[in-house]
Amino acid sequence: MVVDIIDVRRAIECEEVVPYFQPIVEMRTGRLAGFEVLSRWRHSEFGLTLPKNFISLAEENGLIGLLTQQILRKALLSAPVLPEPLVLAVNISPIQLHDIGLPSQIRKSAEGTGFPLERLIIEVTESALIDNVARAREIVAELRAMGCRLAVDDFGTGYSNLQQLEELPFSELKIDQSFVATMASKRESRKIVAAVVGLGKSLDMVTLAEGVETEEQADILLWLGCDLGQGWLYGHPLPADRIPGMVGAAVRTRSIRKPAHANEPLSRLESMPAQHLAQLQAIYSGAPVGLCFIDKNLRYVSLNQNLAVQNGASVAAHIGRKVQEIIPGLFPRILPYILRALQGEAISDVEVSKPSHKLGAPDRWFLVSYQPAFDEAHEVVGVSAAIMDITERKQAEEALRRSEDHYREMVESNPHCCPQFDTSSVFCRTVDSTHL
Repeated sequence: MVVDIIDVRRAIECEEVVPYFQPIVEMRTGRLAGFEVLSRWRHSEFGLTLPKNFISLAEENGLIGLLTQQILRKALLSAPVLPEPLVLAVNISPIQLHDIGLPSQIRKSAEGTGFPLERLIIEVTESALIDNVARAREIVAELRAMGCRLAVDDFGTGYSNLQQLEELPFSELKIDQSFVATMASKRESRKIVAAVVGLGKSLDMVTLAEGVETEEQADILLWLGCDLGQGWLYGHPLPADRIPGMVGAAVRTRSIRKPAHANEPLSRLESMPAQHLAQLQAIYSGAPVGLCFIDKNLRYVSLNQNLAVQNGASVAAHIGRKVQEIIPGLFPRILPYILRALQGEAISDVEVSKPSHKLGAPDRWFLVSYQPAFDEAHEVVGVSAAIMDITERKQAEEALRRSEDHYREMVESNPHCCPQFDTSSVFCRTVDSTHL
């Protein structure tokens, strides 16, 4: 398809470019949260034409402001059928973020439509904030003062300036669809998505994933804690007259399947938001057993003070070091269990002993479990181990065994000896049966 600026100018003058609406849904409930407004050109020859075929021409020839104004006005005129609290999200061209008159244009477009600006989300790409940061900051601040919410679009594909997230009043991060499209097959993409979701949670920002097309992608995003989703899985962009149908259909909430391992929250170590990590640290610190996480290179990633005491070294001395370096004598015996756990097998109730750190003291006994830790795609990323000191129990068992052996030897050496019992003890004394 080839169009020129004359066609684009005519299309804008004749208002042939119209808004289409793509659903945005809550990941956990499947309920409708709002729509993103997308431009579509009803071309007389080529039919419905996508923005990639005309937006750049409008930008290059100074028509993007007028085009945005038209689309926004038409979208807001259709918006009264949207029940509260559904929102509309509109993308702003990077060029427009240099126009100090942008806020007044948006306010003018909204006048008479009855749609409150508090339910309008203005999406700005990362790159738009770079060229003139001072002016962008001024425009963004005015938009926020008007009541508009602000979202960073395509986050992760631009400069990802974290200082701007701190300084500018954004409320939403949009994860670029290029990462979403490949995260089911590429670990690197999953980790980028996990990092963006974690960053959003830390900054108290809503996270939205674009381009969600499959149940598998939705499962991963749900597992990572992403708030909102948008893509063909939830609905294609449709014209304004289809909004009532989309709103009605959204009432029938759909349930997104969780991964099979989603009931193992403590295994999601690489993708947890800050509050989950804080919770995990509290559990680690207060647990009455030794706890640690070992990565695939057999290095300690984290552990609690209880285990550090058991191993006779500080917590800091463990971090980043291999298990073999910390407990060389015990390592050959526990290595097979760790390797099995790294293959996805959960192993419990392994009894191991090791010499005490105190000179002359008896060996210490421990009951160990090894649990594989999975990431959001059910790949093993390490092993979580729990180590309980059972030395006192083993000593009691050994004392009982010695007592039983002693009694057995006594009975065998004196067959006329028989036990007397009472209700206060299992065995009280023996008497010679020849005197009964």
